[in-house]
Amino acid sequence: RMDKAFTIIDQNRDGIISKDDLRDVLASMGQLNVKNEELEAMVKEASGPINFTVFLTMFGEKLKGADPEDVIVSAFKVLDPDATGFIKKDFLQELLTTQCDRFSAEEMKNLWAAFPPDVAGNVDYKQICYVITHGEEKEE
Repeated sequence: RMDKAFTIIDQNRDGIISKDDLRDVLASMGQLNVKNEELEAMVKEASGPINFTVFLTMFGEKLKGADPEDVIVSAFKVLDPDATGFIKKDFLQELLTTQCDRFSAEEMKNLWAAFPPDVAGNVDYKQICYVITHGEEKEE
């Protein structure tokens, strides 16, 4: 599935992730004033042009020794700029049904059954991350 992540970041679809591609994708995630130096530092982490293989290697190195739960929680935190620990059900549903591996109506129904949103429509993503990485705790 990393090819989809690469394609999302490679905004101009030239097979190489450039500084402009990074700026565009960060802007689309709400990070609007990323400094030029920060983007250059990201691109410099690679030994040359960031093609798909280089991207996978860089991504793998970032995850090496990382707790998968932390990695997943960090991904959700991008969608939770105020660090509330929650994400709006409607927003999550829109993401899951329109991006990458689109969830079916049935899959969404199962997700909300397993992780019911609160009355305000908020979903506790830390709980989702825990179950993804540890499996569900079955109560006897």
